[in-house]
Amino acid sequence: MEKIEHTTVSTNGINLHVASIGSGPAILFLHGFPDLWYSWRHQLLSFADLGYRAIAPDLRGYGDSDSPPSASSYTVLHVVGDLVGLLDSLGVDRVFLVGHDWGAIVAWWMCMIRPDRVKALVNTSVVFNPRNPSVKPVDAFKALFGEDYYICRFQEPGEIEEDFAQVDTKKLISSFFTSHDPRPPCIPKSVGFKGLPDLPALPAWFTEQDVSFYADKFSQKGFTGGLNYYRALNLSWELTAPWDGLQIKVPVKFIVGDLDLVYNIPGTKEYLHEGGLKKHVPFLQEVVVMEGVGHFLQQEKPDEVTEHIYGFFKNF
Repeated sequence: MEKIEHTTVSTNGINLHVASIGSGPAILFLHGFPDLWYSWRHQLLSFADLGYRAIAPDLRGYGDSDSPPSASSYTVLHVVGDLVGLLDSLGVDRVFLVGHDWGAIVAWWMCMIRPDRVKALVNTSVVFNPRNPSVKPVDAFKALFGEDYYICRFQEPGEIEEDFAQVDTKKLISSFFTSHDPRPPCIPKSVGFKGLPDLPALPAWFTEQDVSFYADKFSQKGFTGGLNYYRALNLSWELTAPWDGLQIKVPVKFIVGDLDLVYNIPGTKEYLHEGGLKKHVPFLQEVVVMEGVGHFLQQEKPDEVTEHIYGFFKNF
C-alpha cells in the first residue's frame, strides 16, 4: 500500500485527490457510496503488477477531494467533467474504465457522453437504466418502495446527516459494507439508523483497519458530499434529456453479486438476462453473477474481480 502514490489534480474548478500506481495502459477506477479510492486498493496493486497504470480518485464530495456545498454541483455531468479534466491533466487520451455503485452510474454516462475517451468498460453492481422521459427517478423509487426507501430518505438536506450522527461511524461503515441483505433498504424515520442491529464479527475481507480508514475519513469529511449525488438525481435526469434514446457503444462486461441489493430490485434480473441491457448497450459482451457475494464485490472477492477485469481488458 505504501507504494501507491497520492496526488492532487485540479480539474473542472475543483481539486481531486488521486491514488495511482504502475505504468502502462491506464485503468480508471470509480467508487460509489459510502466509499473512497480505498475501495480499489486490491485492484490498484494487482493491476500495477500486471503492467497497467491504475488510477483511483476520490470523487468530488469524498475523502481528500473538494466538496462543493450545493447538491446541484453533483450531477453526472459535473462528475464526468471532473474525470475528463483528470485524464487531460494526467496526459491520458483513452482509458480502460471500471465503475462500482455510483461510480458505475458515472461510468455509464462517461461512455454515453465521451465514448472517445474510453477503450472498454467493466461495470459492477448497477445496470444502465435508460432515462424515462415521463418519470423523475426519485419519484419512481418512491412509487416502487415508498417514502422510507433509502434514496428517498437521503433527499432532505441535513436530516440523514443528523441521523448518521446518532450512530458510531465505525458501526455505520461496518453495517453498510458487510450487509448481505438483498431486500430494499427502507429506514423508517421513527427508527432511523440508530436502530441498526449489533453486527457479528467482521468478515475476513473487511478488517478493523479497513473500518478505521473509512471511519476516519468520513468523520473528518462527513457524508454530505456523497449524499448530494442522490440529491442531484432529479437534476441529472433533467440535464441528460439531450441524450435520450442513445445507445452506449463501447465494449462492456458487467459483474454483480447475487446478494447485491441493486441486483434484487424487482425487474433487474429480467432486464439484465433477457436482453434489456443489451438493447441499450449493444457491445455488452459478458454478464457475470458472482454467487454468495454482496454489494461491495471488489473488496469481498478482490482476486476474482481482478481476474474478471483483466480477462476482459487484455483483449483490447
